[in-house]
Amino acid sequence: MDGISIISIVVLILVAVIVVRGMRIVRQNEAMVIERLGKFRAILEPGINIIIPFIDRPRESVWRYMRESVDGRRIVAYRMLDRIDLRETVFDFPSQSVITKDNVVTEINAMIYFQIVDPAKSVYEINNLPNAIEKLTQTTLRNVIGEMDLDESLSSRDTINLKLRAILDDATNKWGVKVNRVELQDINPPNDIKEAMEKQMRAERSRRAQIIEAEGTKEAQILESQGERGANINKAEGERQASILRAEGVSQARITVANAEAESIRLVATSVEGTKCDPTQYLIAMKYVETLGKVMDSSNDKSRVVFMPYEASGIMSSVGSIKEILKDA
Repeated sequence: MDGISIISIVVLILVAVIVVRGMRIVRQNEAMVIERLGKFRAILEPGINIIIPFIDRPRESVWRYMRESVDGRRIVAYRMLDRIDLRETVFDFPSQSVITKDNVVTEINAMIYFQIVDPAKSVYEINNLPNAIEKLTQTTLRNVIGEMDLDESLSSRDTINLKLRAILDDATNKWGVKVNRVELQDINPPNDIKEAMEKQMRAERSRRAQIIEAEGTKEAQILESQGERGANINKAEGERQASILRAEGVSQARITVANAEAESIRLVATSVEGTKCDPTQYLIAMKYVETLGKVMDSSNDKSRVVFMPYEASGIMSSVGSIKEILKDA
C-alpha cells in the first residue's frame, strides 16, 4: 500500500469522524444544550442537527435514577448525561424525620412530580438539579409540617400537598423547572403515639356508640309517650262522645216520657171535660194505686204484714174519684 492510499484512508476516517461528531440526533421530548468553546450557543430541537466538531460540544448535566441492588433494595444513583429529558419526572424521596408543632417526631415519605421547561436554566442556574430539588423538598416539608399539629398533619394531606407545590414551584422557577404536584405517601408517627391514637379512636367510637344508643332510647321513649298520649286522648274522646250520646239518649227518653205523660193528661182532661171530676185528682189516684201495687209486689214473704200509710183514706177517696170519673164518662 503506497502513501497515497494511506492518506486517502486517513482522510476518509477523519471525514467519517467529523460527520459522526458533527451530526446529532435528538429524540422527541429531549433537548441538548450546545456550547461553542465553553460558551452557550443553542439548544438542539428533536430531529437531526448539525454542529461543528471539536468546537461545538454538548453540555453534560447530572441526572438521578433508581436502580436495584443484589438483595432487591432500591438505590438512588447519579450519572452524567448530555441530553435533558423534558418529560414529567417523578422523584421518590426516602423517608425523613420531621417534628410537628406539638413536638412529635414522625416519619414522612414524599414524592414530587416536576418537568423541565427551560433546559438552559436547568444546566446553568443550578448545579446538580436532582439533588437540589430533593434537598429543597425535604427542607420545605419540615417547615410546613412544623407549623401543624400531628392530628392536623394526618388529616390535611391535601393542604400540605398544595402548600408544598406552591412553595417548590416558586423556588424552582429560576431553575427552569415546573413542579406539577407533590404527594405524601406515608406519615408514620412513633409506636407509642400510634397506640395512644388507637386508644383515643376506640374511646371516641365507644362514646359515639353510647350517644347513638342514648339518642335511640330517647327517641323510643318519646315515641312511646306520644303513643300513650294519643291513646289516652282517643280514649277520653271516646268516653266523652259516649257520655254525650248517653246523655242525649236519657234526654230523649225523658222528653218522650214527658210527652207521653202530657198526652195522657191531655186525654184524661179531654175525657172528663164537662163532668164534675177534677183531672188532677184522677192522676193522683192512679199514682197511689201504682205505688201501692209496687209495695205489695216487692215483698216475697206472704206472711209479712203490710202497713197502710196514714193517709189511706186519701187512697180510698181517690179510688172513689176514679169510679165517679168512669161513671160520668
